[in-house]
Amino acid sequence: MKQIFTLLPTLLLFLSACQQQPKTPIFDDGTAQLWNAEQGPFYHSVASGDPTAQAVIIWTRVTPEFEGEVKGSWTVAGDKEMQNIVQQGEFTTNADRDYTVKIDVQGLEPDAYFYYQFAAFGKKSPVGRTKTAPADSTDQVKLAIVSCSNYEGGFFNAFGRIAEIEDLDAVLHLGDYIYEYAVGVYGDTTLGRHHLPNKELVALQDYRTRYSQYRLDPDFQLAHQMQPFITIWDDHEISNNAYQSGAQNHQPDEEGDYEIRKSAARQAYYEWLPIRENETQQLYRNFSYGKLVDLIMLDERLAGRYPQVDSVTQEDYNNPERSMLGKEQLAWFKNQLQQSQAQWKVIGNQVIFSNLDITAVGWRGLVNTDAWDGYPAEQKEIIQLIKNNSIPNIIFVTGDTHRNWAFEVPESIAAYKQNPDATVAVELGTTSISAPNADERQTTDEVLEIERRSMDPLFNPHLKYNNQRDHGYILLAITADSAVANFQVVESIKTPNTNQRTDKTAIVKNGSHKLIIK
Repeated sequence: MKQIFTLLPTLLLFLSACQQQPKTPIFDDGTAQLWNAEQGPFYHSVASGDPTAQAVIIWTRVTPEFEGEVKGSWTVAGDKEMQNIVQQGEFTTNADRDYTVKIDVQGLEPDAYFYYQFAAFGKKSPVGRTKTAPADSTDQVKLAIVSCSNYEGGFFNAFGRIAEIEDLDAVLHLGDYIYEYAVGVYGDTTLGRHHLPNKELVALQDYRTRYSQYRLDPDFQLAHQMQPFITIWDDHEISNNAYQSGAQNHQPDEEGDYEIRKSAARQAYYEWLPIRENETQQLYRNFSYGKLVDLIMLDERLAGRYPQVDSVTQEDYNNPERSMLGKEQLAWFKNQLQQSQAQWKVIGNQVIFSNLDITAVGWRGLVNTDAWDGYPAEQKEIIQLIKNNSIPNIIFVTGDTHRNWAFEVPESIAAYKQNPDATVAVELGTTSISAPNADERQTTDEVLEIERRSMDPLFNPHLKYNNQRDHGYILLAITADSAVANFQVVESIKTPNTNQRTDKTAIVKNGSHKLIIK
C-alpha cells in the first residue's frame, strides 16, 4: 500500500501534464487577413461541380483553430431554406487533404436545382445552389465559359456577374484557375492584390496557399456558391507552358524535381476544386446534357503532351509521334466524337485548335507552337476524323490567350481561301477573367489595329471576330436550332465594378459550320 501511495502523486502530475499539453495551432499560411469572420470556420464558403443527371460534387473547407481530425455534417435540400431535405450525411477531414471536404451526392433528380450546406464546430456554412444535368430531352443548355483568373492581375468582376445568372447549367473553367508566379512577376501590384505566398509555387503548401487565397475572393466565392463548375487545368496550375515531362518555367537546378512539383500541383488542384476523382486519376472526362449536348473536356497539358517546339522550322515539327493529348486520350477523344448521339458536341479545349497565322498579330513566329498549331500532325488527324465521318455541330470552346475569338475551323487556311465551306467546326475563344491582355501593354488604338490585321483575309479569312482588349466571359446558350454565344465584357478589372456589356454575339445554326456575327 505504501508503494501505491508513493506513486500516486507522480501519476496525478503526469495526467495533469497530459491534460494541459497545448494543442498545435493550425498552420498560418498568411491568408487569415482575408477571412470574413462571420463565415468561420467556413471561410472559403462552398462550391459544387461535375454535375451529372443523378449526382453532383459538393465542396467546402473547414478551417479549424487547432490541428487534428475535423468531423461535421452536410445536407442537400430542394429549397434554399433547407427545409425540404433530400439527403444528408457526415464527413471527416484532416490536414492530409488540407481540411477540404468533397461529397459525391448520388441519387438526385435530373435537371433540377438543389441547395446544400455544411456544419462543423456548431456553425453552418453559407447555403450553396447547384443543378443536375438533364437525363433525356431539354430545351436549352446554358454555359458560362471562363479562363485565366489571375488574382494579381485584377478584380474578379466577371465571376460576380456569372453568379447572378439564374438559369445557368454550369460554368466551364478552361484553365489557369490560379497563376504560379511570385509577387510582381505577372500582374498589377498597384492594385494591392499581392499573391500569397510571395514566391513562385513549387511545394504542396505553396499551391494550397495560393488556392486558399483565390477562394477567399468574394466574387470567386459567390460564383462557386451559386453555380456548379466543370474545370480543367491548363499550364499555370503547374508552371508556364507545362507539358507531361517539364515546363518552360521549370528548371531542375532551381525548382527541383518536376515530377514532385507536378504531383504537388495535381494534389492541391484535386483538394480545392469540386471535381469527381476516378481510379485513373486522369482529368479528361465527358458530361451528358441529355440528347442536346455532349460536353468533352480535354487535358492538353499533363495527360500526354510532348514538349513544344521552338519554331516551325524545327526538324521534328511535323513528326506524327509528337502529341498534344497522348495516345490514350486521343483514342478516347476520337471515340467520344464518333459515338456521341447528342445533337451538339462541345469540346472543352485549353489552347486554340484552329489554324492561326500570327504574322499579323504581333506575336513571335508564324504560329503559336504552344497551341494546336504546334502539333500539326495530331491536329490534322482530328480534322480528318471529323470530316471523314461528317460529324456535325462541333463547338470548340477555348481559353489561354486572354482574348476573344470566333473561328470557322478550317481544314487548313489554304483550303479555306479556295473554298470558304472547307470547315469542320466552329471555335469560340474566351478572353481572361483578369490575366493581362494586349490592352495592358499597348494603347487602345494600337490594339484595334492588331485586331484589324488579325482578321485580314490574307492571313486569317476564317477568323470572324476577335477582341484583344477586354476581360470577361462567354455566355453560350444551345438549343436544337442554334448555338448563341454572347461575348460578355466587364467595364474594368482595376476596381470592383458591376458593369458589363455584350461586345459581340456569334451564332451557329444547326448543321452549319458558318458563323453569324452580330
